[in-house]
Amino acid sequence: MLFFVLILALAFFNAAMSDYLIDNPDYTQLDAYTWESDPFREMALGPLAAEEEYLDPQMIAALMVENDYDLTALSSLEFSEGPIMARKPEAYRKLVSAYETVIKDLKYFPIPANLNQGGPDISYENCWMDTRTYGGERGHEGCDIMANGAQRGYFPVVSITDGIIEKVGWLEKGGWRIGIRSESGLYLYYAHLYSYADAWEEGDAVKAGTLLGYMGDSGYSAVPGTTGNFDVHLHLGLYIRTDHCDELSVNPYWILKYLEKYRLEWSY
Repeated sequence: MLFFVLILALAFFNAAMSDYLIDNPDYTQLDAYTWESDPFREMALGPLAAEEEYLDPQMIAALMVENDYDLTALSSLEFSEGPIMARKPEAYRKLVSAYETVIKDLKYFPIPANLNQGGPDISYENCWMDTRTYGGERGHEGCDIMANGAQRGYFPVVSITDGIIEKVGWLEKGGWRIGIRSESGLYLYYAHLYSYADAWEEGDAVKAGTLLGYMGDSGYSAVPGTTGNFDVHLHLGLYIRTDHCDELSVNPYWILKYLEKYRLEWSY
């Protein structure tokens, strides 16, 4: 009899703890505005997720909720949606939709690999929210893909997604830039270009893999065409529209890690 009482007590304890973990905002941080939070924006997918052939928004959302929005130390991608859906279905669906906006349309790494051996290659680190001082101290809303000594105009820049060009031309901080909106709503910002590959106009449709222009060092000036204020690189920014923000940045670093397996190969 005592054995069955202990079993019932253990079952009750497990159920109570499950409810606590789902409901406790310190653990789940899951509500209608989670997609505007810093943990969401960090987009800490980690190496296991980056190795996946396809990023499933439901898998990513469930894992993020279960692991405090940081998957970098995971040893397995096993997940369960049941408890989350049972307790917070609307908030969870909204979170899944937010991850879908970020990852659904991703197709190619933005810099093709060079089939000609011996030339320089790119590199990048997680520089999300590093301090920048031009125009006032601010956090770096993007990831810089460095040219590693290559001259401006050497590396081609391609579109990561299908989409529509929303912005093109000179921007003081971004130099020659292109902003593209994907079908799912992600805004992709390609900055500091050396030149454009075409006479792009707002409203033009582009396909993933389309040559947009060439990596450069333009910007940090109100004078169009200014170069040389920093090393040659591509600044990639990712932005989503939320309930309170027209442009909320998310960290591109692990997105780029995921896309490395889909890097085009060109001769240049």
